[in-house]
Amino acid sequence: MSDYPILSDPELFMLLKDGDSAAFSEIYQRYVHALLSHAYNKTRDREMAKDVVQETFTNLWARKDAIEINRNLSGFLYTSVRNSILNQIAHLNVKEKYITSMLRCYEDGHVITDHLVREKQFAQLIEKEIAGLTPKMRTVFTLSRKEHLSHREIAEKLHLSEQTVSKHITNALHTLRLKLGALLYLILIIIQK
Repeated sequence: MSDYPILSDPELFMLLKDGDSAAFSEIYQRYVHALLSHAYNKTRDREMAKDVVQETFTNLWARKDAIEINRNLSGFLYTSVRNSILNQIAHLNVKEKYITSMLRCYEDGHVITDHLVREKQFAQLIEKEIAGLTPKMRTVFTLSRKEHLSHREIAEKLHLSEQTVSKHITNALHTLRLKLGALLYLILIIIQK
């Protein structure tokens, strides 16, 4: 069907629920720029805005079977972006408190005596962020980093192209770097002293 641009939002959403990727593409094209602008106006951070909008569309596709939109599609998307921004801000606040706590210990000249506890907490934080990746990205990342498989081995095992495997790993690393970057930098500074 090439009439996607003239379809209404409810019609596109019904096609999306049936797994129509072209309907999803049309919804994306209709709303991506407005949602990016909205997210940027709320966050004043282009990267966070891009991440929030990408997460919104990823969730729309992944949860298309379970989502029931009782109001208009644009309202649903804007609400999703707002909720995602609030979640990101809450996450950043927790991370900032943790970093502040670690800096306070470091600035006071104290050696971190609970090294193993903090190491375990850091490992849990990393695992939590890995668990937050999309299922395919998480699987590819886990096979690469934990099972030490090559891109070719992962591609064969999951019936994907090596290029797709490489893209999943690159995207996973980018996401983890954004979410854990400052914390990793702080840990490296403390370890080097």
